[in-house]
Amino acid sequence: MGKRGEPQIAIVHRPRHRDWSLPKGKLDPGESWRDAAVREVEEETGFRVRPGRRLGRTRYRDGKGRDKLVRYWLMDLADGEDGKGFVPNREVDKLRWVPPAEADELLTYEHDRALVGKVKDR
Repeated sequence: MGKRGEPQIAIVHRPRHRDWSLPKGKLDPGESWRDAAVREVEEETGFRVRPGRRLGRTRYRDGKGRDKLVRYWLMDLADGEDGKGFVPNREVDKLRWVPPAEADELLTYEHDRALVGKVKDR
């Protein structure tokens, strides 16, 4: 947590896209949206998480013009996780834990910033 219990947001840098974004990914066949979100956060950050309340969804067109729908949850690190020791992987080369105001400044996409606004308003 940041100052006075302020939430910290994990944002990731994806070198392939040259962007800073919230962890996200695709549904595997037969997977629920919630399970996909948990799996993708672990794949991109290396940290196990516990999902909390649903935060919202975004819909946008990716760089290839494909329609994308992503659903997000507020999450806490799972027991035993401390958010330290990130290991870069093939999808994500940097991870930052930041308060919502800093996430607003760093995130590349407006749809990600809109979700961060919901965290600030809670």
